[in-house]
Amino acid sequence: MTNASSGSGNATPAAGGNMSAHWRLFVIEGAILTFLGAAAIVVPQVATLAVEILLGWVFLIGGIFGLATTVIARQAPGFWWALASSVVSIVAGAFLLRSPIGGAISLTLILTCFLIADGILMVFFGMEHRRQLSRQWGWFVANGVLDLILAAIIILALPGSVVWVLGLLIGIDLLFGGSSLIAIGFAYRPK
Repeated sequence: MTNASSGSGNATPAAGGNMSAHWRLFVIEGAILTFLGAAAIVVPQVATLAVEILLGWVFLIGGIFGLATTVIARQAPGFWWALASSVVSIVAGAFLLRSPIGGAISLTLILTCFLIADGILMVFFGMEHRRQLSRQWGWFVANGVLDLILAAIIILALPGSVVWVLGLLIGIDLLFGGSSLIAIGFAYRPK
């Protein structure tokens, strides 16, 4: 059995082979995320509005389909819970579409919670990679720390910057995450 934390700087054979076999996918995904992140940074108001509208439609359409499914299968257990869930989804979607600024405030608060949780999880994910794949694990930890910094920026910038902060922070996160994937992909490119 190979000890992955021996500090040799190499990945375990199975993990390293898997990463090397798919290095191009990491680079392609990273390039797409980097492009989208740069676009969101250039026009953060548009990115904020786009995210808010997209989620509004997702909730609204999902709620309508959920409501239809619930009514059709009304004899199924949990009818009232499913009905309430569908109505909540429809109301949330309608709110996001009808009140973009109110929706942006709500989404900003949700994004803050997501960044805090994702930041903590990415740090632990990076530490796990440190034990399994000793190369490039710091990128994951740095991404997690960046998520925590972005969450702090959101908290400090509320409420006046709600119109642009969501798009800007999503752009920064996408840019950094994409760059991390590109670096990892090239690190595992077969030589």
